[in-house]
Amino acid sequence: VQLQAFGGGLVQPGGSLRLSCVASGFTLEDNAIGWFRQLPGKEREGISCISGSDSGVYYADSVKGRFTISRDNGKNTAYLQMNNLEPEDTAVYYCAAASQGVAPKWETNDYDYWGQGTQVTVSS
Repeated sequence: VQLQAFGGGLVQPGGSLRLSCVASGFTLEDNAIGWFRQLPGKEREGISCISGSDSGVYYADSVKGRFTISRDNGKNTAYLQMNNLEPEDTAVYYCAAASQGVAPKWETNDYDYWGQGTQVTVSS
């Protein structure tokens, strides 16, 4: 059972990135999926989640209107499209899955599986 997050990188302010979260060994369908980010010395912060049932989507105020979460059950993959990136978005980004698919879930201990982090750096 594994989640792999990738797609991070260096981007200029105002730019875009798309993060992917690929599951192996289990099916993401019916799982709630969350995206979190973490700065050095800070707690991991939930920024977006999507429910497993009706694919309802939820966003933290800090990313609302700029980030879009989605899922492709056929590819067993979730995505986080990040537009209009700001230097304050610089962090390590993590995806997570919860077998109990109701959302929103904002706490790290709500999730059963975690991907490794992917670094996003927004800088000119």
